[in-house]
Amino acid sequence: MSEPRRGSAPGHTGEPCHAPEPGPASEPRRAVEAGLAPDSGQAAKAPLTPKARHAAAPRSTAEPCNRPDLRRIDDPLHAPDPCHTPAPRRAPAPDQVEWPTVALIGLVYLGWAGAVWGLAGLSPWLAVAVLVPLLTLQSSLAHEVLHGHPFPNQRLNAALVTLPLGLFVPYARFRDLHLEHHRDADLTDPYDDPESNYLDPVVWLALPGWKRRLYRANNTLLGRMLLGPAIGTLAFLADDLRRIRRGERGLAATWGAHLVMCALVLWAATRGGLGLWTYGLAAYGAFSVLKIRTFAEHRAHDRVRARTVIVEDRGPLAFLFLNNNLHVVHHMHPRAPWYALPRLYAARADHYRACNDNYVFAGYAQVFRHHFLAAKDPVPHPLWSRG
Repeated sequence: MSEPRRGSAPGHTGEPCHAPEPGPASEPRRAVEAGLAPDSGQAAKAPLTPKARHAAAPRSTAEPCNRPDLRRIDDPLHAPDPCHTPAPRRAPAPDQVEWPTVALIGLVYLGWAGAVWGLAGLSPWLAVAVLVPLLTLQSSLAHEVLHGHPFPNQRLNAALVTLPLGLFVPYARFRDLHLEHHRDADLTDPYDDPESNYLDPVVWLALPGWKRRLYRANNTLLGRMLLGPAIGTLAFLADDLRRIRRGERGLAATWGAHLVMCALVLWAATRGGLGLWTYGLAAYGAFSVLKIRTFAEHRAHDRVRARTVIVEDRGPLAFLFLNNNLHVVHHMHPRAPWYALPRLYAARADHYRACNDNYVFAGYAQVFRHHFLAAKDPVPHPLWSRG
């Protein structure tokens, strides 16, 4: 199988490659995202003290001297680009209830209850095998909810997924950080994209050898699945703890509420017959599955529109990820519901490929074949020396 298809494809008119910004997040542009739907392995950068000084400063302060503005490494502002034309499709009307999403959320909670209070009594390992895909789905549904689904009322939407069955990340933190990530102009920026897996090359060179080896291993798919959840979570926690110590009371309240809800989830699991370690294994397994999706989602590229992947998969993983394997379609239509993404892509596949310069995998099997033991990207950002 060939490498992911790259290069140019015939241009088509259609929806814009750069989706409108989904709205300001409530947190500054600096935290490291660790987890729910997305990686993801961004964890690799939170422990790095050189970043903290930059992270605490407003965007207008001076940047590292050799730091390029990735928003400007793109086509000239007025250059013809078939991906900047008006979108022919609209997101669901504000008063439209998306019943497939409502039903799926209900099924996830029913399945969770059955696994914890039914299957656990028969076999804890059978319960874990069922919980892993269910927790993965809840994380994908949390991603769906933060983009405004399935009800017009955002408080109601948040209530549907705030219970942290997957344990690792408060929904409110995931929401704020992921909306930061949807500022497409900053995609892969080691500082301003909370989901970036890249490091500033200067920071990379300052790391001790053992940490560089660890991060290199984390840049293979196997490493991302085994090490990524731990690396990401520890870095994410360390970053938020630093901010809480600086006096961010809202963040402390978010984590306090999250820990209370985690205790309730674990209490319910133990009442059903699952041990704490057994449930923790299921949560870690779900996080590992999510790393498969986030592993290939973005790449460093001169053009903003070419940084987001298409994985043409229609199997079980695509369902668990709620079709976010068609990731460029999601970034161009962040308000489109998960079940509309395959239809959007099928209708204009050549257009989307042209938009992302054919950054395409035929399916997750191809991702595994090429990158299970081989890194897809370097850890230091390959464009960062262009100052």
